Amino acid sequence: MIRMVGAFLLAAGLAHYLTPVLRQAAIRFGIVVRPDGNVKNHRAPVPYLGGIAIYLSFLLSLALTVEFRREVLGILLAGAIVVILGLIDDLGALSPAVKLAGQVVAILTLMKASVTIKLTFLPPGLALPLSFLWLLAITNAFNLIDIMDGLASGVGLISALVLAFVAAGSGREEVGTLLAGLAGSLAGFLRYNFEPARIYLGDTGSLFLGLMLGALAMNNSYTSRNLVASVSPVVILGVPLFDMLFVMFIRWRRGIPVMRGTPDHFPLRLRKWRLTTRQTVAASYAASVLLGGVAIAMMLVDAKVAIGLLAGTGAVALALGFYLKKIDMTL
Repeated sequence: MIRMVGAFLLAAGLAHYLTPVLRQAAIRFGIVVRPDGNVKNHRAPVPYLGGIAIYLSFLLSLALTVEFRREVLGILLAGAIVVILGLIDDLGALSPAVKLAGQVVAILTLMKASVTIKLTFLPPGLALPLSFLWLLAITNAFNLIDIMDGLASGVGLISALVLAFVAAGSGREEVGTLLAGLAGSLAGFLRYNFEPARIYLGDTGSLFLGLMLGALAMNNSYTSRNLVASVSPVVILGVPLFDMLFVMFIRWRRGIPVMRGTPDHFPLRLRKWRLTTRQTVAASYAASVLLGGVAIAMMLVDAKVAIGLLAGTGAVALALGFYLKKIDMTL
């Protein structure tokens, strides 16, 4: 626990220092995102490179708190791959196909380092493809939800803290320390990313955040009471997953390519409805906290109650998706 607290505080301090440094560097070299009148509706250009500050803070904090074993090195190497990939993409030099190929390389790197789903009731022939799909989904879910000041970074912070709490409770201190370092990096960064954002994650940060949370969620422990709790990571990371599935469904129904940017995300629909940006982000934070609580409850009860909690959560998600779909985004 001391190592986890130390990793969090060290990473938070480093991110607090490095974020404004990277912000100035992005401004100097013109690495900024400009309003496009579609999804990007901020008033003035905002610098990228927030992801670099998070990655460096995470890496440096771990250098003093964890042993670099095979799995840890695999996680850090895969993280470096997506950071480089995201940086090139932020500079506007990557096609969607190349971006996807880079993500595949990073995911295969993780899997080669044995960072996979390790559920004893799953045969290897199923666990490996599920691990690949899970990592690809979470990586892109955070990339897609990074559309509003403080949204992806704050949801990622809450998710990392919940997962760290689970790791601490199950005696997985190494995984907990990695998660604490990630949470600290996000906490130090969020001060500059909350509305009005002075710096953005960019693809550098959102891809890194998604891949790290996906990998570390797989290496946690959930099933000491019942096997239903094995889906707890899906619940904990439910906010970005809900947005990804919701956007994919809406775009599919409209005959639009899934990877094309459109204002169909649930946070944009909430803002269109009647909420301000801060209220929308706060509602997303509250949903993440609630889902984290549901996931922890699923781990502490018997299988029947866990099934009930999961079914109730799914029903609420479907009802919310149905309601959000009716909001007219063309006005």
